[in-house]
Amino acid sequence: MRAVVFERFGEPAEVRDVPDPRPAEHGVVVRVEATGLCRSDWHGWQGHDPDITLPHVPGHELAGVVEAVGARVTGWRPGDRVTVPFVCACGGCPSCAAGDQQVCERQTQPGFTHWGSFAEYVALDHADVNLVAVPEELTFATAASLGCRFATAFRAVVQQGRVAAGEWVAVHGCGGVGLSAVMIAAAAGARVVAVDVSPTALDLARKFGAAHVVDAAHTDDTARAVRELTGGGAHLSLDALGSPVTCAASVNGLRRRGRHVQVGLLPSADGTTPVPMARAVALELELLGSHGMAAHTYPPLLDLVRSGTLRPDLLVTSAIGLDAVPQALAALGSAPGAGVTVIEPWSR
Repeated sequence: MRAVVFERFGEPAEVRDVPDPRPAEHGVVVRVEATGLCRSDWHGWQGHDPDITLPHVPGHELAGVVEAVGARVTGWRPGDRVTVPFVCACGGCPSCAAGDQQVCERQTQPGFTHWGSFAEYVALDHADVNLVAVPEELTFATAASLGCRFATAFRAVVQQGRVAAGEWVAVHGCGGVGLSAVMIAAAAGARVVAVDVSPTALDLARKFGAAHVVDAAHTDDTARAVRELTGGGAHLSLDALGSPVTCAASVNGLRRRGRHVQVGLLPSADGTTPVPMARAVALELELLGSHGMAAHTYPPLLDLVRSGTLRPDLLVTSAIGLDAVPQALAALGSAPGAGVTVIEPWSR
């Protein structure tokens, strides 16, 4: 099969032929019809993820058709249309038993712990726990966005953030996850303030329901701007980019007893990120993490997508083939971009 491969962190990836994957007894091989290009893939390529061993094929948000099934898989067969959370659970640890597969103690992640979906085929573990059926009315490009950015944003806003109608929600960083969060929060009846440095991203945020936008490239103190626009601060704020600056701004833009949800990854030289904890203590803020979404919690999200209440398809702004991926992956470091780029491995 053809796949995007890198041999060294931070050095150019290339498209080449590699052996086809085979399913584990508990797993499947999926023919990849669409897969998203995500900033997390860039972090992996840069060497920020200790699970990656070289050479490596990235890619973790995908949709496609089951091609081959392991001997112990009972719920799926070749030809099934599927997607999968980027966190694949083991199904047997205490966290999985509690229903918290998104923090599985023995999790695997395509594109990180093993070769991923920037390829024509990808192997997925523990299929009966992790696969999600894709309704016929959803395109593969739409379904691919659900595995990471849209499902991640849904859990961050709805399940972790506990958004309520009428609340103010601030979203710092309007790439794929951030724009998904804007759409989800607005659909829930919240008033959204979107923060980004890109005029294009802010235009899309308005399109998807933001009541106000803050141009971080021309605003000295984005947290103060959020507090002023919301009459005292956001009830819920998300750092959807993942940087010390956006993390601090998200916390500092909250009102008393507000909730910060950290969604974007925060790589740093020593593994820690400064957080304004004095404000968290004084205002009794909640600081939460959010890490994907378990497969069994997808039905409410899929219902909202099927009804048209949520439109992840509108986030897809470009589609490319495998040959364009190495350059597009490298470009994420300097310009994360607005909207969603979908890779279609079988297009030339």
